[in-house]
Amino acid sequence: MTTLQAIVLALLQGVTELFPVSSLGHAVVLPRLLGWTIDQHSPAFLPFLVVLHLGTAAALLLYFWRDWLALVLAFFGQGPVAERKAQWRLLWLIVLATVPAVILGFLFEKFFRNLFGSPVAAAFFLIVNGGLLFAGERLRRQSGTKLLGEMSWQQAILIGLWQSTALIPGISRSGATMVGGLLGGFHHREAAHFSFLIATPIIIGAAVLEVPHLFHPGVAAEFGPVVWIAGLVAGVTAYLSTAFLMRYFRRHDFEALDPFAYYCWGAGLIALALLFFVV
Repeated sequence: MTTLQAIVLALLQGVTELFPVSSLGHAVVLPRLLGWTIDQHSPAFLPFLVVLHLGTAAALLLYFWRDWLALVLAFFGQGPVAERKAQWRLLWLIVLATVPAVILGFLFEKFFRNLFGSPVAAAFFLIVNGGLLFAGERLRRQSGTKLLGEMSWQQAILIGLWQSTALIPGISRSGATMVGGLLGGFHHREAAHFSFLIATPIIIGAAVLEVPHLFHPGVAAEFGPVVWIAGLVAGVTAYLSTAFLMRYFRRHDFEALDPFAYYCWGAGLIALALLFFVV
């Protein structure tokens, strides 16, 4: 992988991880469409993607630093009692929403890892993702107004199950979790906020498992320092994407996911056509 290719993938990751259009799906499909000679079955490819996600996690920590600081202070027993209780409750909701993806990712790791090297599957599920976003807007409760403080533990687990679908390249983690929040009666802004909060532990967890593989002799030689440059680029792009989306969802609460659904349908169909008839 060249430096230019790594940076292009990093820019793509920084945008598509937070936008509900599947970063993994784009990372799997784009190299094949552009004719890049990148071995997506290589032991280094998945750890490389995880480093890009790690940059995204850093951006989310930075953007939502007040949320995470409040959670840390509550964990160590600091602050007013009522505030500590609210933060402890939010912390447990984040944990509950994270558990399903951890369990399913562990049980079906080999199956999902094989999908990372299948551009056709990723393009197909990108179309499915568009359908998920479009249907979610129409099945949601009209004018959702719930706040995060009103989320139940059952709703957190359901959102976690929605998040688990993003183990499949082409299905957006942020999109699936936002749909789960909308179906629970939450405003787009609140659904997006919770989606971005629960992204951080799941991304860091994946990094703990995969990043050490980059330090194996053969893998390290394949990428070198460019992987960390790409991670930084992904982080900066992700921060800008987060700022844009939080403002977007604050101002739009009517069919706000529809533009992303249309994009997924178009991108998925074009990718499938190119994969079958041109590439």
